[in-house]
Amino acid sequence: MSKAPHSQTAEDPFSLEDKQDQAANWFYSLQAMICTAFEAIEDDLSAGPKAGLLAGRFEKTPWEREQSGQPNASGSVLHGGGTMAVMRGRVFEKVGVNVSRVHGVFSPEYAKNIPGAEESGGHFWASGISLVAHMQSPLVPAVHMNTRMIMTSKSWFGGGADLTPMFEDAQDTQAFHQAFKDCCDQHDPAYYPEFKAWCDRYFFLPHRNEPRGIGGIFYDYLDRKSWAEDFTFTKDVGRTFLEIYPQLVRRSMNREWTDEEREHQLIRRGRYVEFNLLYDRGTQFGLKTGGNTEAILMSMPPEVKWP
Repeated sequence: MSKAPHSQTAEDPFSLEDKQDQAANWFYSLQAMICTAFEAIEDDLSAGPKAGLLAGRFEKTPWEREQSGQPNASGSVLHGGGTMAVMRGRVFEKVGVNVSRVHGVFSPEYAKNIPGAEESGGHFWASGISLVAHMQSPLVPAVHMNTRMIMTSKSWFGGGADLTPMFEDAQDTQAFHQAFKDCCDQHDPAYYPEFKAWCDRYFFLPHRNEPRGIGGIFYDYLDRKSWAEDFTFTKDVGRTFLEIYPQLVRRSMNREWTDEEREHQLIRRGRYVEFNLLYDRGTQFGLKTGGNTEAILMSMPPEVKWP
């Protein structure tokens, strides 16, 4: 992406290419670490209705957009690619951990919505990781996590993590929020209250007047400190997720559940579908820029009901 201006200074010694490589390499390495941790959880299941099944394993599918230069249906041009990693197992009914590194040109209409895009002539670069886990057990919370870096004529980080229990567990809620508070506090004591409130506003279904889950943190357009400091915070968000979520899964994955609890889980998943299709920025960004449709919609649950 040649249109985003950048020059090295004593305060910012990283070149444009340095930043892009460091960010993308981190997202790919985080994908590998999460896949390893989740497969270990699959191996460790010892009780419950699904214990007799084979442990799941991730299936990784690379994808790439050819350098054709042709605009998609929305008028954007996309180059680059990524890797989908999807597992269907005995703990994780369906979990996707996707990474991508893309660049291109936004359509003039869509560029108006993205900071710095009109000034860059619509040119952009983006890389990130996106994860959604739908669990076999209705007693184990579903989860979403993503972090990303985007460049136009400006550069910023965004992302976060939020928990969606089918039946809220006070201990899980407290542990999840405490983990991300500790993460935020290491960087700036103002981050957690701001990013928690942002998450509560963002992951909300206005048409139902209800939150999607119990929240977490959400941030965007993070360009407040040095690039290195903002990047370190974004890496720590990923590390915090990798530490806390497996703990919550292991707490409840061996418990028995009832048909009634499963039915409730399937209905609650409908809220997830509604949010992702109607409001989710990542879904809209991916579809508007011509990303891989299967990767974008991997967040959809494998089974869902509406009453």
